Amino acid sequence: MEHMTTAQEFGDAVTRPAGTVSIAGVPWPTYKVAALLIGLIVFAVVATTTASAAPAVLSGAGVAAIVWLTAGLLGAPKD
Repeated sequence: MEHMTTAQEFGDAVTRPAGTVSIAGVPWPTYKVAALLIGLIVFAVVATTTASAAPAVLSGAGVAAIVWLTAGLLGAPKD
């Protein structure tokens, strides 16, 4: 009996680059996932302390953007 290659085997053969997290089969850099989680935590903390949506959304998004950009720049390959 011949062995047939399936799409699943192709997926198993592909390795993820170091420093990535697979989300729905798509590799995401770890720093992006960390930035989103930190932003979500800041959002939750500010929302519970102020009981107001606007400051919570703005601070969570701001912190996530700063972490995302800073980590991306610090981790960028230097040519």
